[in-house]
Amino acid sequence: MLHLSLPQAMANADTVMASAELPASPGQVIAALVTKEVERWWGSSETYRMTDWAADLHVGGRWSVIVETSDGSHLPASGTFLEVETPRRIVQTRRYDWDHPTLGRHETTLAYLLEPIAGGTRLTICHGGFAGFPDAAAEHAEGWARVLGWLQQYLEANPGKM
Repeated sequence: MLHLSLPQAMANADTVMASAELPASPGQVIAALVTKEVERWWGSSETYRMTDWAADLHVGGRWSVIVETSDGSHLPASGTFLEVETPRRIVQTRRYDWDHPTLGRHETTLAYLLEPIAGGTRLTICHGGFAGFPDAAAEHAEGWARVLGWLQQYLEANPGKM
């Protein structure tokens, strides 16, 4: 059985790095990250939930989601897939289609890097494009640690059901 460490995240002035060991295959992790599966685990009733996920998973394909906050606000986000090498790597742009308090509508680039390990997958997230937005980088580092914790818990509770 894989002994899972807690997800880790850190930020510098431009980039957020986050990592977690997950009890699922790389293919299962990819499915959880870039399919409607995100609606089942990404968020909590105290923070926000992902709804209306849509994605066309190929280079140049678009994705979109609605972030539904705990107060009932609906905040859209979207982007384009830049690289798709499943189940090893996915790179996509990410942009809030509303005025995010620390990032505005600035577009960032997000890479999911997946490495098979004994009993599962190491997921590393490299989220860049925060130059000039240090508060947004710090906020997103905290956010990625939280999100990876949700994903880890979801995959532990749902082994092989994806």
